[in-house]
Amino acid sequence: MMETTTYQDAQAQQLAEINRKLDFIVEQMQIEARHRQERKELTDDLNRIAVDIFQTAVEELDEVAHHFDTRDLLHLVKRLMRNTRNLIKLLDQLESVSNFVQDAAPIGKEAFLDLLYTLNELDRKGYFDFMKELLKIIDRIVTSFSVDDVKALGDNIVTILNTVKNLTQPEMLHAINNAVSVYKNLDISVKEEISYWDLIKAARTPEMKRGMAFAIQFLKNLAETQFESQENGTKPNITHNQPQTDEV
Repeated sequence: MMETTTYQDAQAQQLAEINRKLDFIVEQMQIEARHRQERKELTDDLNRIAVDIFQTAVEELDEVAHHFDTRDLLHLVKRLMRNTRNLIKLLDQLESVSNFVQDAAPIGKEAFLDLLYTLNELDRKGYFDFMKELLKIIDRIVTSFSVDDVKALGDNIVTILNTVKNLTQPEMLHAINNAVSVYKNLDISVKEEISYWDLIKAARTPEMKRGMAFAIQFLKNLAETQFESQENGTKPNITHNQPQTDEV
């Protein structure tokens, strides 16, 4: 009786093991079937895409068919093969430029910030307002003078600059400053009635004599220089002689 029970248990275990294996085989077959279905669907989709691409390529190439020749393509491939090293060098240069741009980007940003700071300082100090007013002055000059006036200025610019140079000499500036100071502090009161005797008495003073001597010497030098420039056709060269200070 016990042997029969043991035999039945063994058969039940074998059947259970067989059922388990059959379930595994069925599951694998179902998985494989799904995979086949997915591959079939993917193949169908790829076929449709390939057909569309081929039709599109045919239509696009048909438009350029009269511009394209297989010999040109072969020639292009040959040129690419001959210039492979040049293309490699070009790519290396592009990489170098890219690296340079990456390295220079922080420097450029810093330079831009410095430029903004400098422009802000110039604006704070009034440089831009000054340039605006200066442009107004230039506009007035342009609208006030003709082209002939500018040409005449160009013809005489050397003489003008020499005159300005002479006027900016230290001794000349000192003399002009003294004359302006004297004129500012000049306080002259003239009597309503002045006799010739008063004029003669004033002319005999040392100050009047020195003034007359200075004026005579100045006019003399000016006349001599003018005559020499007219005779020689050269630039006037005024000699600054000291006026006579002795009594006349």
